[in-house]
Amino acid sequence: MPIRILLIDDHPIVRAGLRALIGDEPDLNVVGESGNGEQGLRLARATHPDIVVTDLLMPDMDGIALTRAICTELPATRVIVLTSVSEEDASVVRAVRAGAIGYVMKNADTHALITAIRSASVGQTHLSQRATARLMQEVRSPDTRLGLTDRERDVLREIAAGRTNKQIAQSLHIALSTVKCHVRAILGKLDADSRTQAALRALHTHALLLPDELPSA
Repeated sequence: MPIRILLIDDHPIVRAGLRALIGDEPDLNVVGESGNGEQGLRLARATHPDIVVTDLLMPDMDGIALTRAICTELPATRVIVLTSVSEEDASVVRAVRAGAIGYVMKNADTHALITAIRSASVGQTHLSQRATARLMQEVRSPDTRLGLTDRERDVLREIAAGRTNKQIAQSLHIALSTVKCHVRAILGKLDADSRTQAALRALHTHALLLPDELPSA
């Protein structure tokens, strides 16, 4: 089934461009669009999209408040922020803390947004190196290792790279049952309900991993 997408931006030209871009991709489908956050939230409640692509700066409900509301009310819906606000701005941190899974600049290559949408649909984060660096600068602290063992950190790096338990077992040359035990321990120590949440918290909230620590895909 196509990935169902809701577009929210107060500029009609931007929405038209996004519709055209997404319309060229057979696995993506725009199910609705809105020019403001409040209407966008109502549409999200009605359509339950897989992905919401939203601007940050809007006249009524801004993208941060909208992201927080969607992530609270519709936990299965993932939010990507598409904005002209600099990646080094504090808005990056606020967007991720509100629950955004991706942050893409409007002046980025069009492929970046399509990649972010597909990554978000399978629970993978999508942040540029500059955005991640800004996030790390904001949230890094010396007491955030949370007692993870070296092997748990190895497994956590693999989780953050989007690998399955079977792939992690093959990569680290350990038994699948051992991987499952490590994953359970990691979720507990990070107080996370899912692998995706654990990866987000490791990368962003607790700053346990740096981008260059992640295994290549």
